[in-house]
Amino acid sequence: MQHFRRRFRTLSFVFLALPILCACTTVRVTRPERTATEQLLLSTAAEAQARSLDFGVPAGKKVFVEPANFDGYDSKYAIAAIREQALRKGLRLVAEKKDAECIIEIRAGALSADQKALLIGIPSFDLPVPLAGGAFSFPEIALFKRGTELGVAKFSAASYDARQGTLIATAAPPASASYQTETVLLFFISWSEDNLDRPEE
Repeated sequence: MQHFRRRFRTLSFVFLALPILCACTTVRVTRPERTATEQLLLSTAAEAQARSLDFGVPAGKKVFVEPANFDGYDSKYAIAAIREQALRKGLRLVAEKKDAECIIEIRAGALSADQKALLIGIPSFDLPVPLAGGAFSFPEIALFKRGTELGVAKFSAASYDARQGTLIATAAPPASASYQTETVLLFFISWSEDNLDRPEE
């Protein structure tokens, strides 16, 4: 009888604890179409390229930055960086062309990202399994592997007199770049390098 009571108490405890043990919390994690790394690559390159622009307009002049011919990924961010550069040069930004003494037309030759990869070893491949109707995925064997993501920005600008329409100056600096590199050595030793302003992991 005593043994039965012990078993009854044990079963009772299990049934009481079951709802707690089965309870779970589901957290929804959003996954944007573009990664933060891609956005940082483009914004870092855009900021560096904007800082290299010299508009050739004397400080104190009222200028209108014309973005009509500026296009590319994250173009709004890049245009804002160019406007900031104009302010740093001591220029006075106006909201409308009619109020400007000078017009600065800007355009983007490049504002995007490239990927490069190098593998010394055996790449992953599917190996058919006879009679199973499927395939076995053979894992990658990397003696040395390096993957690089590169952000590239190339901007140009033409400044001209708003009333006379005469050219003041042009600016076409060399392209600016940002990068992130992932390296794997002997299967499992890995490290990364970048010039992105990102938080520590």
